[in-house]
Amino acid sequence: MPLVQLHILEGRSPEMKKRAIEEVTEALHRSLGAPRENIRVVIYEIPKSHWAVGGVTMEDKQTKKHEPPNGS
Repeated sequence: MPLVQLHILEGRSPEMKKRAIEEVTEALHRSLGAPRENIRVVIYEIPKSHWAVGGVTMEDKQTKKHEPPNGS
């Protein structure tokens, strides 16, 4: 029984998450031959304030995109 865990940033629509579940299920069915009904997919949505790259949260990265450059 394959179990897939998807860790994604919050903010995606229910339709996008449903499509991801369907496509991941189909990919495992094709590649592993696992019956679809045995494939488990779990989505963990991470708040942008809890996900960081290079010591900067994704929330801060998005906020900085909207700030005017220094000296303006």
